Amino acid sequence: MAEDRMMTPADVVARAMSGEHGDLLRDAVALVVRELMEAEVAQLTGAGRGERSEDRVANLNGYRQRAWDTRVGSIELAIPRTRSGPSYFPSFLEPRSRCEQAIVSVVMEAYVNGVSTRKVDRLVEQLGIGAMSKDRVSRLCRDLDELVAEFRERELTDAYPYLWLDAKHVKVRERGRVVSKALVVAYAVNQDGVREVIGLDIGQVESGPFWVAFLRSLKARGLHGVQLAISDHHEGLKAAIAQVLDAPWQRCTVHFVRNMHGHCRRNERGLISAGLREVFQAADGTEARRRVGELLDRLAPVAPKVCELLDAAEEDLLAFYAFPKAHWSKLRSTNPLERVNKEIGRRSDVVGIFPNDASAIRLCGAVLIEQNDEWLTCRRYLSEESMAVVLAGPIEDADEVHDLEVASLAA
Repeated sequence: MAEDRMMTPADVVARAMSGEHGDLLRDAVALVVRELMEAEVAQLTGAGRGERSEDRVANLNGYRQRAWDTRVGSIELAIPRTRSGPSYFPSFLEPRSRCEQAIVSVVMEAYVNGVSTRKVDRLVEQLGIGAMSKDRVSRLCRDLDELVAEFRERELTDAYPYLWLDAKHVKVRERGRVVSKALVVAYAVNQDGVREVIGLDIGQVESGPFWVAFLRSLKARGLHGVQLAISDHHEGLKAAIAQVLDAPWQRCTVHFVRNMHGHCRRNERGLISAGLREVFQAADGTEARRRVGELLDRLAPVAPKVCELLDAAEEDLLAFYAFPKAHWSKLRSTNPLERVNKEIGRRSDVVGIFPNDASAIRLCGAVLIEQNDEWLTCRRYLSEESMAVVLAGPIEDADEVHDLEVASLAA
């Protein structure tokens, strides 16, 4: 790699023409970025490499290696390092993705505020952040915070028939101690069948009053037309949905099955999972309710607690049957959000402990903005035809749901 870094334009062309090294484009890019970095660092330090000048404000101290993935392949960069004065980072790497910028900003904020851990120390070194000041951190955070605030506060003009609500606990440093806080996210499918992230907030506890305030903030921004809200089980959230949205609630069936495993013997879990699977894959709501009755009869002698919980949760578990069949697999659980939740978890785990609430919102908001952009440009999550059936209004009869959906698709 040292040989590649010292190559001149003539060397690149000669090697390509001789057939010794045919990756001309990658070598050309490597050569250009090397010259660009040397020019930038010369401007930053006030003098070129090896040049004596009274204008020099920093001395160079070798190189730092970093792999750079590009469309022409991976290039091993040798980034100049400074011994004193301002640190250097290549301009062509600076606009990173919003997620990467957010991670850097959070790490820097933690480091400057004196709450760093060994993990943050390693990240500072790996990211090549170098010397930093509170002013530098503030500038980077300000731009990201404005972007995330604009995203969180934007007006919601479409109707959103389906709404998913989810919470993830993150560790935040507050008044000298580390506390667990609830980071809540609202996802929805709009009237055109496109997924959107419509809300993000953080609170002390995942309580009923907190959920009420969160849902009211969504309504204040224009949320309307919700016909079904989907989430994991939380009594405070269920009450908040009824109070603020006046919409049916769908309890996540996947989480319910997992919860039931905690109320039976290990050798009974297969029986319970199979029985519930039959319920959630029935031909319609009427058939599902019949299967619930049969399952309750089978389980009564062996798992009475499961029977009690299933009987109490039946209506909440089967709410999705009142909607078009093409939507059932997406409405009966929060699983469609798993990939997004894992990405939030992966990014937040990099930081470990957030220095404050704003940093948690910044990082997770950046992740969600990128996800939202991807959703808005990819294919619809649900077809316009099937969404037209939902927008026509609530339908009680399952056969009528199916007939209207078929007629809409045919049209």
